[in-house]
Amino acid sequence: MDPTPTGTTRTSTRTRPGVAVSGSDRPRLARHVRLAFCRTRQRRILLHPETVVVLNGSGAAVLELCDGRHTVAEIVTELGARYQTVPEDEVRQFLSRLVARRWVELDDG
Repeated sequence: MDPTPTGTTRTSTRTRPGVAVSGSDRPRLARHVRLAFCRTRQRRILLHPETVVVLNGSGAAVLELCDGRHTVAEIVTELGARYQTVPEDEVRQFLSRLVARRWVELDDG
């Protein structure tokens, strides 16, 4: 999954345009978004009103940890323990695109 950027906006207690995702942010799915498993596709999907996004393995792994408790740094560490290399900048860029689409919200760390 590679959502295209539409501008960066936070949808949490601090809503400021143009703010990048930091390591201390705690990402969580927005209230209107759900992470589910599609038995037909045998893949994780992101359900948004009138939209279904089929996730690749790495996208699903990141979003499974977006529970509002883990910081971005902790997500990168957890993924690093599962896989050999996890580029932190790619995780941040992925989350930034999801924040821009208002599918993920960030809480201050």
